[in-house]
Amino acid sequence: MTGTPALGRSPADSLPAADARPAAPHSPSAPDRPSAAAAAPDPASAGTSTRSRRPGAPPRRPMRPGQRARARRRTLWIYAFLLPTVVLYGMYTLYPMIASYWYSLVEWNGFTSDQRFVGIDNYRAVLADPMFWSAVRITVVFMLIVTPLRVLGAFFLAILLNSPKLPLSSFFRTLYFLPVVTTTAIVGVVMRFVLDPASGPVSVLAGLLGLGPIDLLGSSATALPTAALIYVWKFFGITLIYWLAALQTVPKDLYEAARIDGAGAVATFRHITLPLLIPFLAIITVLTVEDCFHAFDLMQTMTAGGPFYSTEIIEIYVYRYAFAATIPQLGFASAAAVLFGLLVLVVVGAQLWVTMLARRSGARA
Repeated sequence: MTGTPALGRSPADSLPAADARPAAPHSPSAPDRPSAAAAAPDPASAGTSTRSRRPGAPPRRPMRPGQRARARRRTLWIYAFLLPTVVLYGMYTLYPMIASYWYSLVEWNGFTSDQRFVGIDNYRAVLADPMFWSAVRITVVFMLIVTPLRVLGAFFLAILLNSPKLPLSSFFRTLYFLPVVTTTAIVGVVMRFVLDPASGPVSVLAGLLGLGPIDLLGSSATALPTAALIYVWKFFGITLIYWLAALQTVPKDLYEAARIDGAGAVATFRHITLPLLIPFLAIITVLTVEDCFHAFDLMQTMTAGGPFYSTEIIEIYVYRYAFAATIPQLGFASAAAVLFGLLVLVVVGAQLWVTMLARRSGARA
């Protein structure tokens, strides 16, 4: 009969459960979504995987065996190309520096293997030698002549060459840098012929002007200033490049704002260019001073320390005892070289200390 429950079932069994829900139809095209427990990463593994990369960065793909081999070969090639430089630097720079300290403690002529340890006797002999202090004085005077001319002269010339209104600025930059790429020893030999008192162009020109023959390198009063001026001309282009690079760091917006405000060229240079270039002044000065202690090749080919030792800088003093003497004194020369290195460190350290004090006082002001 209709409406009569089936046999063996109660009316309650035929009704649906109260908390039962109809199952949603399963779509074959929709992918199964992982559960929250499956989607959540393991805390232990998450801690190790996120430390090696930044948040939000794509996961790193493991390298294949072929990629590992290529990366290893590339690294080996890098070290292979660096190896000659490291070997040559160690043989001709590091080893002589370290050996000089040992040689300064022994008495050795360089011809035999007999080296007698004398301790600091070589240092005492060098410090007691008046010619050493004469070489120190000449080196300092040479530095005081060269450094202001290179730093200040290159600075003002760089201001002119940096002007966009100057025609052929690139040509003049190349012209001033050409002496830098020439060999210093060749420059010294050529300058000896140019300044020759008998047939040199300078002496001939002085004779035409009624000044008579001039021997600039043969007089103890003019030899050192003449050599210093030639050194300035030779390396002037390096300092010029330093200043040109420093001028490129000044923002063009500041110049434009100063022009809009009605500032002239002098006011712009005083209030914008000069303050921004003061940090570069310290760096360029330190580099120039350090460069002044490496004038051996030019001075040796032009004057060889003469006349009457008036141009004997410390490098020539060391060379004279180590290689030019009848019986070389390598221990004595090595002690002088070590003291020369300490002098360079003291001068550069003093400059850096003064620069640091100036920056602190400027920051407080």
